[in-house]
Amino acid sequence: MSKDLKFARNIGIMAHIDAGKTTTTERILYYTGKTHRLGEVHDGAATMDWMVQEQERGITITSAATTTFWNYKSQLYQVNIIDTPGHVDFTVEVERSLRVLDGAVAVFCAVGGVEPQSETVWRQADKYRVPRLAFVNKMDRSGADFLTVVSQIQERLGAKPMPIQLPIGAEENFTGVVDLIENKAIVWFEDEKTKTTQYRYESVPASMVEEVKEWREKLVEAVAEYNDDLLERFFDDPDSITPDEITETIRKATIDMSIVPVLCGASFKNKGIQRLLDAVIAFLPSPLDVGAVTGVVPGTEKEVIRKPEASEPFCGLAFKIATDPFVGRLAFIRVYSGRLDSGSYIFNTRSGKKERISRLYQMHANKQNPIEFCEAGDICAAVGFKDLRTGDTVCDEKHQVVLESMKFPEPVIGLAIEPKTQADLDKLGNALYKLAEEDPTFQVHVDEDSAQTVISGMGELHLEIIIDRLRREFKLDINQGAPQVAYKEAITKSVEHRETFKKQSGGRGKFADIVVTIGPADEGVVGLQFVDEVKGGNVPREYIPAVEKGFRLALKNGVLAGYQLPSLKVVLRDGSFHAVDSDSLSFEIAARQAFRHACPKASPILLEPIMTVEVVTPEDYMGDVIGDFNKRRGQILGMESKGTARVIKAKVPLSEQFGYVTVLRTLSSGRATSSMEFSHYAEVPANIAKEIVEKSRGKELKEVD
Repeated sequence: MSKDLKFARNIGIMAHIDAGKTTTTERILYYTGKTHRLGEVHDGAATMDWMVQEQERGITITSAATTTFWNYKSQLYQVNIIDTPGHVDFTVEVERSLRVLDGAVAVFCAVGGVEPQSETVWRQADKYRVPRLAFVNKMDRSGADFLTVVSQIQERLGAKPMPIQLPIGAEENFTGVVDLIENKAIVWFEDEKTKTTQYRYESVPASMVEEVKEWREKLVEAVAEYNDDLLERFFDDPDSITPDEITETIRKATIDMSIVPVLCGASFKNKGIQRLLDAVIAFLPSPLDVGAVTGVVPGTEKEVIRKPEASEPFCGLAFKIATDPFVGRLAFIRVYSGRLDSGSYIFNTRSGKKERISRLYQMHANKQNPIEFCEAGDICAAVGFKDLRTGDTVCDEKHQVVLESMKFPEPVIGLAIEPKTQADLDKLGNALYKLAEEDPTFQVHVDEDSAQTVISGMGELHLEIIIDRLRREFKLDINQGAPQVAYKEAITKSVEHRETFKKQSGGRGKFADIVVTIGPADEGVVGLQFVDEVKGGNVPREYIPAVEKGFRLALKNGVLAGYQLPSLKVVLRDGSFHAVDSDSLSFEIAARQAFRHACPKASPILLEPIMTVEVVTPEDYMGDVIGDFNKRRGQILGMESKGTARVIKAKVPLSEQFGYVTVLRTLSSGRATSSMEFSHYAEVPANIAKEIVEKSRGKELKEVD
């Protein structure tokens, strides 16, 4: 029998590194009865941090999925949870999780507030229109300030936070919360029998009556604004609005992203978790609330709708590929409509091929529980497929549909690697293929000039983890080079160019002649922008795709130092051909040569990745930190206070940031912390660009010798 999707929730836990996401997830698993002992991140025993690298570092690297159940108002609800990483190097894990989730819990540290990665994940949730609620964690920590975090959510994230709880006390005196909906205090206590933290209702403490009244009025007012009927009653008699009416309206406002309900607690001390679970059920959407998904029929622009019902044709999205040592390759699939049976065939709209799914699993971190089928609104892991990638739409072959895929950022840092023994060469190739399949922001290529294998990723930590996995999981001994910045090239002006390619080699020759204008692409265009303006058949139709292909391939190696061009506009204006000697290959070669000869005249420049860096430091070290940024070609964006510490924001070229964490520790006697994320590409100053180009050309000359 199909289950009622009204009683299902697909949620993610997201936050800045160290805000307490994994600890919060561990408590959720404990209180829902999924685990019977508390796993701690600092002991390396957290259920959801199952990778060795996660346990050693105490951070989440890969998103882990699990399913649990929670009883709310005498009704059992199924909750599918994805715990996501907080470190910016693993932002792809957050991106792909948010793409398939219906709601999210954003965890904030009561001391740190809204931190840089909180802003990144918030923007990602905005992009996929994921409703969320906020949980202000670590209320027991020194310096905890609930209302400051609420105002930061409003100012920095542009959201409309609405506290539905107020803390009773803070730091070591954090003993409970006041539920503003019920207008009652909730106080925690240690249950003697079960030795677990439980709660009981009490009346609001006398010292908080006025504050509670003020915030409850704000809550009722916000709710009333959202519902005309309640607004009239609010002006006549605010007390006539019932807790159930408030809850129902908050739910509607949360689902359409008008407000963000804010709760608080201390996950490590087991405080506030049960109420957080209640809020997940009460306010976050079910698959039915999210409604139908829209896709297009492959090869057409025709839109189709798939409702979240088991009776609809099957359609789902593969949002993650993982390799498991026991069951092999796993594809995590969010099923949007219909039903997927173990042993059945599915159609992959990207490859245009059928795939057999031999087994289905419900995941609990890295453990698999076999299931017979998976229905609309659920998340499962499939085994047995040959060619599935992240972002692929899978569907019923008779009812084909393509859902919106996912876009991932380009890597900004590279590293040359090689196996210590020649015998491991094939093994390394297979291992890198598997890792690149799992992680779309990890790329592998062979440098054409040096024949070295170069791996690229989102940051030093990202590549460090990859190398560690190659050594541990794949038992490979690796030599590695120094990290290299992923520079790009661009041209800054348009030039017209004629390229004639002739080759006589006895018998049939080669001939192609093209007239092109090469210049910067229009704003917002990525890759090659190719415009065909040939009149009168001077270049036959069948050769035009070859010209486009030649330019597309040429983009991979710029004319300055061989770096990729992110975009280019080519207008094919004219040309000529030879009835016997012309063919597609001749026109492709002519295009590549035209690129080589025209680009040096189009004022080419070198681009470098610029990072947004945020440093939190005691005031004593502020001058040293700013001075160090200036040495690194940094541009200070601003400074603000956060308690007794100072926050410095700057934009700094990535090439100047290698090993920065160690330098910062030295500058601040280990008391400052930093976080860094990719911002944009910008032109490299001429003197530095000259050095990079000379170094690159010197390397080429050496190899020629």
